[in-house]
Amino acid sequence: MTTTMLSDDEVDALFHALADRTRRDILRRSLAGEFSVSALAAQYDMSFAAVQKHVAVLERAGLVTKRRQGREALASGDVQAIRRAGALLDDLEQVWRGRVARIDALLAADHDAAHPDTNPGADEPPPQP
Repeated sequence: MTTTMLSDDEVDALFHALADRTRRDILRRSLAGEFSVSALAAQYDMSFAAVQKHVAVLERAGLVTKRRQGREALASGDVQAIRRAGALLDDLEQVWRGRVARIDALLAADHDAAHPDTNPGADEPPPQP
């Protein structure tokens, strides 16, 4: 993996935060703009405290930042964190694509070794007219 500079704990926090449907929705909303936790809580059929905990998980994962404005805590999504998460997933995809390519090559080599005469005459020149 080349692009990401996240520790294992940071990666765990990232995937834990993204594993929940409500947190993903809160993240989508907070990427669109800055919202108070109260305004976010009004969008869900759960308590303010539950939404506040979801926002805290997103904040610990670095996906959301919070700032105080008076008595309100305002949450906004961190686009750079989303890009880091995307780069991590791209790295993982490349690892798996490499593994699949090696498996394909092994299977092709195994097939060729098991059936050396599946293409008879491949080394012979074409017949003359």
